[in-house]
Amino acid sequence: MLHLVFQSPVETAILERIDSGDIVVFLENAVLRVLQNSVISDTLTRQLGRSRFCVLSDDIAIRGISPDELVKGLEMIDYAELVELTVNSPIIQSWT
Repeated sequence: MLHLVFQSPVETAILERIDSGDIVVFLENAVLRVLQNSVISDTLTRQLGRSRFCVLSDDIAIRGISPDELVKGLEMIDYAELVELTVNSPIIQSWT
């Protein structure tokens, strides 16, 4: 399943619904919650081994966030990769 997270703040309840093998993309203001010192950084770090977590590179650039400020292990993807993920995912859950 592909999870598109727009919600800010990102609640740990959302992260608890991520199953092994799922892909999660943080978009818009949700990228502000995946910084190394965020409330959910420990939860994200624990889940990185079983799920794929991504941020849209345009969204972090617009907000002046450098990649080294993000939780280690998050992938940066561009818009074309986001489109590819949505096309290839039979189930998409949006968290707004």
